[in-house]
Amino acid sequence: MPEVREERQQQFDLDRMLDVARRRHLQFLIPLLLGWLLVWATSWVFPARYKSSTLILVQQPTVPKDYVVSNINDDISTRLESLKQQLMSRTRLLTIISKLHLYGAKNGSFNPDSAVRQMQNDITVELVRNEANGSIINSFRVSYTAPSPLIAQQVTSELTSLFINYNQQQIVHESETTTAFIEKQLETARAILAQQEARVRQFQSSHQGQLPSQQASNLQILGGLQQQLQNEQDALNTARQQRVYLQALSEQSRTAAPSAPRNADSPGNDLAALNAQLTKMSSNLTDLRARYTERHPAVQNLEAAIAQTQKQRDQMAARMGLKPDEAASAAPGQTAALAQLQSQLKSNQTEISNREQGIERLKARIDEYQARLNAEPAAEQELAELTRGYEQSQANYNDLLKKKNDSAMATSMEQMQQGERFSVLDPPGLPRTPDFPNRLKFCGIGLLVGLALGAATVALFEYLDDRLHTDQEIEDLLPTGVITEIPEILRPEDGSRRKQRAMLGWAAGALVAIIIFAGTAFSYLYG
Repeated sequence: MPEVREERQQQFDLDRMLDVARRRHLQFLIPLLLGWLLVWATSWVFPARYKSSTLILVQQPTVPKDYVVSNINDDISTRLESLKQQLMSRTRLLTIISKLHLYGAKNGSFNPDSAVRQMQNDITVELVRNEANGSIINSFRVSYTAPSPLIAQQVTSELTSLFINYNQQQIVHESETTTAFIEKQLETARAILAQQEARVRQFQSSHQGQLPSQQASNLQILGGLQQQLQNEQDALNTARQQRVYLQALSEQSRTAAPSAPRNADSPGNDLAALNAQLTKMSSNLTDLRARYTERHPAVQNLEAAIAQTQKQRDQMAARMGLKPDEAASAAPGQTAALAQLQSQLKSNQTEISNREQGIERLKARIDEYQARLNAEPAAEQELAELTRGYEQSQANYNDLLKKKNDSAMATSMEQMQQGERFSVLDPPGLPRTPDFPNRLKFCGIGLLVGLALGAATVALFEYLDDRLHTDQEIEDLLPTGVITEIPEILRPEDGSRRKQRAMLGWAAGALVAIIIFAGTAFSYLYG
């Protein structure tokens, strides 16, 4: 028996629930109505707040990014957050407050700081993402909440204009600032490049002949000089051998000269005669100077004759290839062959001297080019460092020049409003119903509250009621089974009373439903 009773308790008894509804309908309907009325009335106590919104489209640049790259950050969310912070600053909001007389701006107790904080709370900026790709933001919504629908619309229009105008100004300003910054960097890079170029040019001019590019020519010239040196040394050796040979011949001629027969017509005899004449004239001049002074005509005439004779002797010796001292010591036995040997020896000595000087010059030039080749590795390393710095500066300058041109083109695009910009897709509308409180929503909340309150009231009354209302309750109470039942005997008045109570219950339920429906309809029409 206890197990059967537990199973009956766990099962849903529809008859019992209907009996409870029949007996407790007033206990349910009255709390339902009161709960709904309380919430519904509360919705009319709160002051109405109207919300006006506008949808602003983020238009992509009309010029493809492949042709012109914008100077502006592509992260629209970050840029919008920055715009929001700047536009919601105290100065700009106070301008709108003063223009539209918001938050009691005309009152003497107007608090600017409190008004700015309240207006910041009333402004909402919501990003609208692309349905296909949630990471792409293609528009955003600006909303403003105010006690008046017209004020909400006007303030939203002002905020929309601020967003659009300030965004365009900010974009142009940022683009111009970027271009100006790159131009400064370009000027600095140009100055550095000029310094590097001047260093390279100065190094090349100061190390002329030691540059890596001149190595091949230096080697070629050095090889030619060494070949010339070898030729000069060979020619010098030949000239020295010739001198030894001529000197030997000259000594032989000098030795054989006294025994040679005299020839009156030979130049050697003439030279010897002039020497003898000069010797005699010098002796006579000595005698005259012993008797007369230097101014005496005889002395002067003799000196002139001696000078004339010496001149003739020197001219003759020069024709013979003899030196003045050799001409003075020439004896009558010297022949024309000796004079010719002397002339050849003189030419040979000149050749030897010229060859030696040429060899010295060649050695000096070889040392110079050898020094150039020896200094070339150090010069090459230093030049490589200078060239590397110059090339880096050149690459940096070219990169900055390209960036400057791209930035200037992007700035021109922004100034012509051909870049990314904002446009109003949905202008601010005049709200007809308040955004808060949403009285239709309050009606639904009130209905739920009333249902919960009515159910709790019925449950409370059922819990406190200790009477038995059904046969099942009697069977559950008795320890034994029921053998028979005594039918209920109703009087005519009892039936009439039950009908009245049922009609009253239906009437009360209809009245509650009408009241809730009327209140909801009123909230929809005038809320």
